[in-house]
Amino acid sequence: MRELGVIESPIALTNTLNVGLVADALVEYSIRQNPDIGITTSSVNVVVGETNDGWLNDLQGRHVRAGHVWAAIESASSEWVQEGNVGAGTGTVCFGWKGGIGTASRVIPADAGGWTVGALVQSNFGRARDLTICGVPVGRRVRPVRFDKPHRSGDEGSVMIVLTTNAPLDSRQLRRLCVRAAAGLARVGSHLSHGSGDFVIAFSTTNRVEHEAASLTTTQTVLAEEQKAMGWLFPGVVECVEEAVLNSLFCAETMAGRDGHTAYALPVDKVVELVRSHQLTDEVER
Repeated sequence: MRELGVIESPIALTNTLNVGLVADALVEYSIRQNPDIGITTSSVNVVVGETNDGWLNDLQGRHVRAGHVWAAIESASSEWVQEGNVGAGTGTVCFGWKGGIGTASRVIPADAGGWTVGALVQSNFGRARDLTICGVPVGRRVRPVRFDKPHRSGDEGSVMIVLTTNAPLDSRQLRRLCVRAAAGLARVGSHLSHGSGDFVIAFSTTNRVEHEAASLTTTQTVLAEEQKAMGWLFPGVVECVEEAVLNSLFCAETMAGRDGHTAYALPVDKVVELVRSHQLTDEVER
């Protein structure tokens, strides 16, 4: 992706030990869509992201099979995205609480293009004491039930972030969006720890790249005033990533997994009360 600047397959998210099986399923799906792959045309580069959900999930079972991948692709729609304990977020843990899939989006002003930027995260990272919501250090006041055995050492973990926009961005500009995602993670309390695998993938839906071009050159829509558009897209990305992580926590439900391990849902009512109380105190002090 970095070399060619294009994405050639659906983006799949899974767990660590299932990457190979999911990648193989994407290859099979691509070949079914285009039987010429690897025969009369080039091969295909598939995209698979992962986090280690081994506290709740039986990783060695590698339970995600080709049929699951194909069903996920075929059932994809433009309807509301499910969040929480779904898909690759089923077994994840975030800031010591049950994590999962979260999404968010922003629409930038019309005079800056009126485009949309969105984020989808697979949250599986963070130390409980670092959780921050709306600037409030929630993790210092609300702590999850301690694990009998630590599911991972320190604050290790991972997060997969997928950014998408209908702004006509090239691969260089999309990479610039990816870099800003880290600021969204910082807002919720992550400091991108030593053992954390934090990956961001971004794509634009505007300019599609033809597999076999009709001519040597083509005409595409590009940004003529990058500074103005990026001035809005950058904070949009930061806000989206922050909100998507919080949505993954707020929508997740308590889950019992392998060997009696349990990840508990964030107590939303208690957290909302704490944030409101903190904000009211700030207003009174001002």
